[in-house]
Amino acid sequence: MSAVPIRVVVSDAPFDLGAEAAALEAGPETGAVVTFTGRVRDVAGGLRWMEIEHYPGMTERALEGIAREATDRWPLSGVTVIHRHGRLAPGDRIMMVATASRHREAAFEAAAFLMDYLKSRAPFWKKEVTEDGAEWVAAAEKDEAALGRWDS
Repeated sequence: MSAVPIRVVVSDAPFDLGAEAAALEAGPETGAVVTFTGRVRDVAGGLRWMEIEHYPGMTERALEGIAREATDRWPLSGVTVIHRHGRLAPGDRIMMVATASRHREAAFEAAAFLMDYLKSRAPFWKKEVTEDGAEWVAAAEKDEAALGRWDS
């Protein structure tokens, strides 16, 4: 069996959702593509921007490892993980996870797995800058708790 294609991109540039999904749909074994896109939200009001930092090289390896674990758990035909860094405004796209499989169940489960791990384990540091100052954002308890459903 050939290796499942994994595309990991960490960039400060915007990305094209349609093009990324279309690339996964092109596989002859693909019957389903599931995508999730995260955006910068102004939850408390007053957010001017979010600054996302990472360590180049280390971050990509960590994301590839998470994606490879998904391909080991589910019969996927492709995985895409895109995460932006730098200064992002409210409404900007932060990230995208896309999974392709012959059947929808595997694509949905793998996408949920990737999102749970990205929210809690991906090596990104996020700082919210508001009119009142700046504050680093920690992983939410509910995101940490979500990881438990994948223990097996």
